[in-house]
Amino acid sequence: MPAHARQDVRYEPDDRPPLPITIGLGVQYAMLCLASIVLTPMIMITVAGGSDEYLSWAVFAALVISGLTTAIQARKVGRIGAGYILVMGSTGAFLAVSVSAIQQGGPGMLATLIIASSLIQFVLAARMALLRKIFTPTVAGTVLILIPITLTPLILQKLAEVPAGAHPAAGPVTAGVTLLVTLLIPLRFSGVLRLWAPAIGIAAGGLTAGLGFGIYDLTTVAEAAWIGLPDLAYPGVDLSFRPEFWALLPSFIMVTLVGAMDTLGDSIAIQRVSWRKPRAIDFRSIQGAIGADGVGNLLSGLAGTVPNTTYGMSIAVAELTGVAARRIGICVGAVFVVFAFLPKFVSLLVAIPGPVAAAYYVIIVAVIFVFGMKILLSEGLDHRKGLVVGVAFWLGIAFQFDWIYPEYLQGAWGELLGNGMTVGGLTVILLTMVGEFAGRGRARLKTRLTAETWPEVDAFLASFAARQRGWGAEMETRLRAVGEETMHILTGDEADAEAPDRQRRLLLIARADGKAADLEFIATTDETNIEDQLAMLSEAAMSVPAEAEIPLRLLRHYASSIRHQQYHDIDILMIRVESVGGQGQVGWD
Repeated sequence: MPAHARQDVRYEPDDRPPLPITIGLGVQYAMLCLASIVLTPMIMITVAGGSDEYLSWAVFAALVISGLTTAIQARKVGRIGAGYILVMGSTGAFLAVSVSAIQQGGPGMLATLIIASSLIQFVLAARMALLRKIFTPTVAGTVLILIPITLTPLILQKLAEVPAGAHPAAGPVTAGVTLLVTLLIPLRFSGVLRLWAPAIGIAAGGLTAGLGFGIYDLTTVAEAAWIGLPDLAYPGVDLSFRPEFWALLPSFIMVTLVGAMDTLGDSIAIQRVSWRKPRAIDFRSIQGAIGADGVGNLLSGLAGTVPNTTYGMSIAVAELTGVAARRIGICVGAVFVVFAFLPKFVSLLVAIPGPVAAAYYVIIVAVIFVFGMKILLSEGLDHRKGLVVGVAFWLGIAFQFDWIYPEYLQGAWGELLGNGMTVGGLTVILLTMVGEFAGRGRARLKTRLTAETWPEVDAFLASFAARQRGWGAEMETRLRAVGEETMHILTGDEADAEAPDRQRRLLLIARADGKAADLEFIATTDETNIEDQLAMLSEAAMSVPAEAEIPLRLLRHYASSIRHQQYHDIDILMIRVESVGGQGQVGWD
């Protein structure tokens, strides 16, 4: 195992943990997320003035849909699903716009708006390669580090959420016990006990709250039925498309885009923590995750409940426990569906005291923030990206806490720009686009991807190098060498012989960046990831013949960074060539 491998990953996605661990962690994941899934539609409907029957139906539907989509994320259905543990649940990002929709047009119009906005996610999943300059690891990392900022008001509110007349120390002591137990177990132990750290921490906090201070109110738990179904108050779908629908649709689309960015960040992060050996990011998995997110929103719209999205706590729990097996995700989905029919258990988890939940969320958001930073650092924070991320992060904080002209940001604009993730995500996208397309020499070549077209590619690169000021013969040589080795790798010695009728196409984009060049080789899909092949060169046992190593080693020598993004039906190989420098290195997306 390489020295940089993660030793703390106990079970990778393809592993099959023992049944007790599978069921135990499945229940643990579900318990941690259940309150959020239930409380979000509860808050939405009570604030909007909806009926109790509608509330009962919406909570039931949210649990069932969260269970189905969580299982789809883990198992994958065709191209839908990430293939990792990505727990799905109700999202609070839609609360403000959903309340407005119910108040202005009723649950039927809310359902129509959610259905319409969910179609955006299917487009994003299908055309993600075309939007690769927008949905980047830099955007994902920025959104992830802003998640703790957006959750801070909720955490602070939960810390002080104790019954009137409770002992003044009830909140601080309960939260402290939960935080201390949850932290000490993974810090002190590395065995099986580490798997149960979140559950033990919450249990310790719950016992302290109930037995020590009497702030764990179990009245609603006692009144709830053990097994039951909600009143079937299905709201239907309003297809009248009134003016209120068109007025609210842009806000729903914007929140959907923010949710897609959140899913992008979660998809990258869960891939990071799920394998012992670092791998190149599989963008096909991200496409599947966003597609499953779209399925969840579509089902939520059809059912008339609040939309759902991936939960970042999936990554934090996988990191804390070291278990990333897909079987866990399927089990979580099954537990959600079972809980939908068990009102008493739902009430027990919803009644967890605020300080206990807040203490656990402190750990969750801390881990999420660190993962966001890891993604940004692994992407490489040069002066451009560092400036973009810094400005986006500061603006996200400023708008989240109303530090910038709050008197002008009222009504719909206040709701839209009052979310740090929205502002930060849009800022990093806009600044990235400005930096990408402003003032850099660019040339394109479209041709067939065969060994015979190498002279055409070589002539294109030589011509491109000749047009750049300050580039000498050494830079031209490096550029042409990179082109030659890349074409050799993409075509292969026997590719044409094995598939003579296969017409693979190549789009080569070259951009000048001072004394460096950025090349993009965009071709039809090949299952081999070049980043992973390059990483294998440092291992003692090679699975490829020695002669096949030569193009890879030469490419690594001439290029300063290499990134291979694989999407459904298309591969994009991004290579940066510096005019001066020695050995290149592989960059991990």
